[in-house]
Amino acid sequence: MLKLVSFLDAITERVGRATSWISLLLVLLVVYDVVMRYFFQQSTAAVIELEWHLFSLIFLLGASYGMKHDKHVRVDVLYMRWSPRRQAWINLMGHLLFVLPFGAILLRSAWKFAANSYAIQETSPNPDGLALWYPIKGAIVVAAALLLLQSLAELLRQALRLAGRMSYPETPEAHA
Repeated sequence: MLKLVSFLDAITERVGRATSWISLLLVLLVVYDVVMRYFFQQSTAAVIELEWHLFSLIFLLGASYGMKHDKHVRVDVLYMRWSPRRQAWINLMGHLLFVLPFGAILLRSAWKFAANSYAIQETSPNPDGLALWYPIKGAIVVAAALLLLQSLAELLRQALRLAGRMSYPETPEAHA
């Protein structure tokens, strides 16, 4: 199980690091758009739509990376006061009861959504918009799959901790 957790973590890490480069691409595109708009009074729907798509990719493909690094949204008021073992139980149950079912529903819905978009070769409704919209909808499928894989890794990690086969992470309070 340790090898599987490491393998799934490695996938998430690679995708997350690759996704971070999309941020640079988005910044460059926004600078280009601003220069074209304010200095040359030119802008196209395609550029604006590409900005939206890149922004979407950052969040879609970065969600599992955030989960891996424990940077997702959580109510820490109680959680941080609990023992590492109790935190592991809460994490395990959270993934089992919420993240995995939600990810499965998202994957199924996204698959239909993307397949329909591909089937009709969906394009922008704007005359000068992007020629293809179905790739971004396909990214939702990829994001759901990555979320499921990382959730499985997190579930296994918590199970290994509870079984005593993996150590608990050090807390900031331990260094105080």
